[in-house]
Amino acid sequence: MRALRFSVAEADAGARLDAVLARREEIGSRSVAERLLRDGAVRVDGSALPKSHRLEAGSVVDVALPAPVPVLEAAEAVVPVVFEDEHVLVVDKPTGIAVHPGAGTRTGTLASQLLTLGARGGDDPARPGIVHRLDRDTSGLLVVARSDDAYAALQDAIRRREVERRYLALVLGHARSRTGRIDAPVGRDRRDPTRRSLDTDEPREAVTLFETEETLPRHTLLGVRLETGRTHQIRVHLAAIQLPVSGDPLYGAAGDLGLERQFLHAHRLAFVHPLTGQRFDLESPLPRDLEETLRLARAS
Repeated sequence: MRALRFSVAEADAGARLDAVLARREEIGSRSVAERLLRDGAVRVDGSALPKSHRLEAGSVVDVALPAPVPVLEAAEAVVPVVFEDEHVLVVDKPTGIAVHPGAGTRTGTLASQLLTLGARGGDDPARPGIVHRLDRDTSGLLVVARSDDAYAALQDAIRRREVERRYLALVLGHARSRTGRIDAPVGRDRRDPTRRSLDTDEPREAVTLFETEETLPRHTLLGVRLETGRTHQIRVHLAAIQLPVSGDPLYGAAGDLGLERQFLHAHRLAFVHPLTGQRFDLESPLPRDLEETLRLARAS
């Protein structure tokens, strides 16, 4: 982690916080500035403020910059490709691989494989073409851009909630209703910065929809749909309503049914092609480890 501190110049008085950050050479772009703000890495006179905050001359801005990420190197592409054309790529991510470099993860990411597959778009060279993500131990479908136009259009579609992302989650316990909507802001936990929670100083809108797919003796198989895409959103939301995700070591039932990772799979992805207008509705079957776990849950 690197520390950046500067005083707001007279010329920047009245300017938005995100705009001033983006102009700093150490930050370099609006998207990076917004990510720093979203992650709670920015303080103005000691306080976390929204990106739209208008700065005053002389205010002191502190920024906790992440450690420099090594140049992303292309790696052999072994991830299954579900669809591809010159603008869009859909892959079926296996468990155990981070989507892009981050804290504690510098190499061996999906991003290196995507680079080989021609992914591009965005101003972060460590995240070529990546418009949404999955947790390291969540498997399933991911759409990636292969052109700048596709990247911008896909980002806009996700913001407008026009990309349908559906998951299968096995949870410990039984839902009180067959369907439900969880509308609860999520952010970095007040006490533990490695976790997300509802107890946060940095709440961001988060909405998760769920429906019962199958009721089992001690578990429930849920179909889950995201309206927003916050970090760890599904896992945090389901834990908050006493339906912890089986195998989840951070928020759920660690080791449940012998699982070594959370039972969470992005099994369906529906979107309109950003350039051709064609609608896609793609599905991914449960991986073998989750199929075996589901069999055990049915028999338990």
